[in-house]
This record gives sequence, C-alpha cells and structure tokens, in this order.
Amino acid sequence: MWQAHNVSMTKLLVRPTEPSDIDALLQLQAHVYPTISPWKRDQLLHQLEVFPEGQLVAVLGGRLVGCASSLVVLWDEWADEHTWKQITASGTFNTHNPAGFTLYGAEVFVDPRLRGKRLGHALYEGRRKICKKLNLRRIIACGRLPGYHAVSQKMSVELYAKKILWGDLFDPVLSFQLREGFRYCGIMSDYLPEDRESCGYASLIVWINPDYDPGQPTALQRAAQILTEPTQ
Repeated sequence: MWQAHNVSMTKLLVRPTEPSDIDALLQLQAHVYPTISPWKRDQLLHQLEVFPEGQLVAVLGGRLVGCASSLVVLWDEWADEHTWKQITASGTFNTHNPAGFTLYGAEVFVDPRLRGKRLGHALYEGRRKICKKLNLRRIIACGRLPGYHAVSQKMSVELYAKKILWGDLFDPVLSFQLREGFRYCGIMSDYLPEDRESCGYASLIVWINPDYDPGQPTALQRAAQILTEPTQ
C-alpha cells in the first residue's frame, strides 16, 4: 500500500507512524509552527492507540520530513462550526468514531526546507489511500489560511477565499488543496485562535472518495461488528 516517491533522486517513503517517530515529529512540528503550541508526547502516543491506520509520516533519506494525522468522525455531529480542539478532543483523538464515514484531516505539515518537492502531495495521496482502503465516503479537513493576515485589513476572509478560487490570489495551503482535488465549502471561525497568520480562520474542504461503496460497511464498521458477534 505504501509507495516510495522520487524526490531529487532520493526516495521519499510515506508510511504509518510508529512510536519511535515521536521525538522527530515533535521537533519538526516545533520548527514548522514556532508560534503554535506543539503536540505533547502523550497526545501522539494516544493517537496511535486510538487510530493507528490514520497516522502517516514522510521519510526522506532516513529523516522524518512530514506528517499527516487523521481520525474518523460522524460528520453530522460536526457539520456546524467547530474548533480544532473540539473535533480532535485537544489532539487526543478521543472523538474518533469507528461508526463514521468521514476521514477528518487533523494535521498535515512538511519540513519547510523541502517545500516544492511534492511532500504534501505524497502525504495527501497517502491519506486518500486510507480513505479508499477503509471504504470511507470522504475526507474533510479545515485548512489554515496563512496568507490572509497580509490582506485582512483590506477584505473579509470570505472574499479572500473567493479570490483564491477565482485565481486572483494565491494561498500556500488552500491553493495547494484545490490542486489536490478538494472542494472549498466555506469558512470556519476561531478554528485555531492561536494561528495568527490565518487570524484564527480555516477553510472547510472536502474530497469525495470515487471508490466508495454505499452497499458495504466501512472496514472499521465491519471490524466492530466482528468484535461484537457472539462466539459459538
């Protein structure tokens, strides 16, 4: 399932996160988001316990260079405005619900020194493979809008997003997500209040799984059914 990608003649590997990755993950996260409080070790360990299939890292030349974390939710419970802390239970993923049909993207980040090397694409592709393998209906995420602070005195965040959709403006995150086949669905307010670059806002985006089979339970639902079946 996990493929190697060629990045300047060095193979990039996207694979499931392991407990031994946590130190490097925390260091990279602190480097990527110097103004946002990083995860704690126990949060990452708990994510791996709750939903190991949803946690990915990118490794290049033996060095951890990116991360993608996700959980499964019943989207109807979260379709109204919510914050990152609410939907991820403050990063513990205790809100993970195997009965859900939605893979929720909690976090993606890559080493800023390697931007432009398609690391983000490789991680998004890994997440799409998870969605297909588990027979989930979609991926939903709330993405940062790091370019908004520069124009926040000139326009509303809704107009900023529209101008990105129209191609008049470029945002490092939303423009990338649109290229990855995600659809823009609206704005979330106070999603991550400490994100000063985005002024706390996030764009709600969705990717629909073209291989989703509504006639079959998801892999997680099937596993839960097996666990609850009485033994003979």
